[in-house]
Amino acid sequence: MRGVTTQSDDYGRHNLFEDSGYHDAVDGGTALSEPEDRLGYDEGRTPQWHGGLSFGLLIMRLVLGGTLGAHGLQKVFGLWGGPGISEFSRILGDQGYTSQLTVLSWVGGVTEIAGGALLIFGLFTPAAAAALLSVTANAVYLKYQAGFFLGSGGGFEYHLVLGGIALALLFTGPGGISIDTNTPWRHRPVPFGIVGLILAAGAVVAVTFLFRR
Repeated sequence: MRGVTTQSDDYGRHNLFEDSGYHDAVDGGTALSEPEDRLGYDEGRTPQWHGGLSFGLLIMRLVLGGTLGAHGLQKVFGLWGGPGISEFSRILGDQGYTSQLTVLSWVGGVTEIAGGALLIFGLFTPAAAAALLSVTANAVYLKYQAGFFLGSGGGFEYHLVLGGIALALLFTGPGGISIDTNTPWRHRPVPFGIVGLILAAGAVVAVTFLFRR
């Protein structure tokens, strides 16, 4: 009869919720009442395991941290055919920077190496993501006049994608496969993400005004 709910219907919906991967059963299998708990926290504020989400965030961290970390090693040590500090300083001069080019080269390269390594391990994730966001945002600022697509003019699409990953990680946190698992920024990523976003924007402004006189 229409409008009548049977016990079998309730049982089916309950199993469907459990099978979704976003349910932690406690107290004999009853669903948790707090929405936050359904996203992966028990009453003791301990992050719970959600394999798909944690693995997806790990992939994002490895891609971003590995890519920019490798670019940092190219800039600082000249690995894999990279420019090294001297040549990178010259490149920065060609891009419009006029002050303390060697210092800026070291800052940029070390930021990519350190931020990339921290992100790979999931350690101090908000700081690492904010640092890499500032690097990629600055690259987008330098290249936006060349257009969106890479092509022969060197557009900003590549750096925009990397910056988007960094921005996302600021607000998602590192996931369960990380050293940061039991940290405040894993429990409450949004406030730390907002702070990281502000710091990243400040870093871009500071680099622009200090090194592009």
